[in-house]
Amino acid sequence: MLSFPITPPADSESDDDRDGESVETDSQAHKILETATHVLATEANALLHLSRLYATDALARDGFLRAVEAIAESQEKDGKTIVIGVGKSGKIGDKLVASMNSLGLLTTFLNPTDALHGDLGIIRKNDVLLLITYSGKTPELLQLLPHLPAHLPLIALTAHTSYQTSPLTRGRSSAILLPAPIPESEVASFGVAAPTTSTTVAMAIGDALSLSVAERIHSGECKGPREVFKKNHPGGAIGVA
Repeated sequence: MLSFPITPPADSESDDDRDGESVETDSQAHKILETATHVLATEANALLHLSRLYATDALARDGFLRAVEAIAESQEKDGKTIVIGVGKSGKIGDKLVASMNSLGLLTTFLNPTDALHGDLGIIRKNDVLLLITYSGKTPELLQLLPHLPAHLPLIALTAHTSYQTSPLTRGRSSAILLPAPIPESEVASFGVAAPTTSTTVAMAIGDALSLSVAERIHSGECKGPREVFKKNHPGGAIGVA
């Protein structure tokens, strides 16, 4: 009978090894959660800053009231709101379009590149233009600007807090500025220029605008914004509620 040397099974990891891994895992978890809470706190602070701006700043308050009135008047004349943006701002625009339509406010999205290749044809005389760009100088929007009807209200949702510094509003009498600044740059906050805080404040302004216009349009009707939304959103958990 053949006999083979018996190799004992390798010992399981020592307690020291496990303790080392535990410390490393705990350290990694702490770093992950520290990053997460930093992002949440930074964006919450930006929203607080934005709320204070619209509570106290005359230009921001006037711009918001004018934007609500322009969209409301357009809706009452069977016009629509045309939201224009590119990149992450375009994604915010898509969400804004969906929110406004669900509230009974006719809204559509226009890609600025497609606009220059024929889609400008969707614009009508009673429409309102809403451009979203944090920098206020997105090349695609600046290229489109000269081709947008000058008589139409143009709402610029941007970080700029002055009509003179924003290329989208400078020299355009029909322009309405909706400031959406952030307290510090995303590079300063997170070490990367990825749109994060800036898109959060832009979406918040979009939500505020949607609900404010809906209140302005529907409050005098037998059916208010809540009933209009419920009628337009029968699906999902929201529709069941």
